[in-house]
Amino acid sequence: MSPDPLFGGHLVVQQRVLPAYRAPFFERLAADCKRLTVLAGMPRPGEAIAPAKRLEGAEWLRLNNRHLGKGGFCFCIQSELISRLKSLEPDAVVLEANPRYLSNWRARTWAKGMATPVLGWGLGAEPEGPAAGWVWQRFLRGFDGMIAYSSQGAEAYRRLGVPGDQITLAINAVGTAPDAPPSGKVGSARQLRVLYVGRLQKRKRIDTLLRACCQLAEPPAVEIVGDGPERAALESLAASILPDAQFTGHLEGEQLEEAFAQADLFVLPGTGGLAVQQAMAHGLPVIVGEGDGTADDLVRPANGWRVAPGGEVRLAELLGQAAADRERLARMGAESYRIVAEEVNLDAMARAFVKAVTNVAGEG
Repeated sequence: MSPDPLFGGHLVVQQRVLPAYRAPFFERLAADCKRLTVLAGMPRPGEAIAPAKRLEGAEWLRLNNRHLGKGGFCFCIQSELISRLKSLEPDAVVLEANPRYLSNWRARTWAKGMATPVLGWGLGAEPEGPAAGWVWQRFLRGFDGMIAYSSQGAEAYRRLGVPGDQITLAINAVGTAPDAPPSGKVGSARQLRVLYVGRLQKRKRIDTLLRACCQLAEPPAVEIVGDGPERAALESLAASILPDAQFTGHLEGEQLEEAFAQADLFVLPGTGGLAVQQAMAHGLPVIVGEGDGTADDLVRPANGWRVAPGGEVRLAELLGQAAADRERLARMGAESYRIVAEEVNLDAMARAFVKAVTNVAGEG
């Protein structure tokens, strides 16, 4: 906690689960709060979510998650949520903005009844059908304010009737601002080196990357870092169309740093890759799939490209452009670094988050 925290009260944040990648944010947020408590349960078996082990500087109280249904019809009940809130007596509450988390309806009502400021925090909403839209509108209407992960999410809340002055954009970040720009990349004399880092899942569309690379007259060197259920299928595909592609498995520490240092370009044809920010912090231009709101805030014409899902031909064209103009690629990498150093990092995310809380709590 800082000597003069920006929020001088006890903030309680509810989450369904607390992934390991989210722990640094809460530890950073705790520095700006007099007291921070996170209420969260554990993921279901098979969810491929690595949970946090601990929080430094913040309190983490475990909740028991009970899941009902599957996929888009999966609901979560955290039966201890209300009793925890009562015992903690928070000065402000932030709830995950998902109406399928059934305990959050009651928690929001409890907070309103206690005159405790309550905000929703989420990815946005794209309800299908008029009934789903009505449910989302009713759920969102009970919050004093909304915190959105992305500009796309903020716009979705506006479409559902949340006033613009009640929405705060806290762009999803996973790393602190980098300390120093990386050294320049090797010139155009060498083969273009393309990197992917993340889970090997269908939604990442790594097969699109492999197919696009083999369309080039001089295919780039491709390194696939990570593991997951699609690894065997992807290795089999690569063996038949791009045999030089390298699958390293999961890497950490110095080995992962070396992979970023050796790359010229980071590519994620699908969605949901938090490693995009890591790549940008290493001064890499990026190609990402359209549809991920956070990526839309990160990837701009000055530092990369976005491709439509399944856009194999377009991806091949972009890889060819990248290989042909290394000077442009270097400029794009420098802009990637600037964006995460100045705009999208844990410090900026925490500042926006606390601003939203202080505004509804009357401290802003």
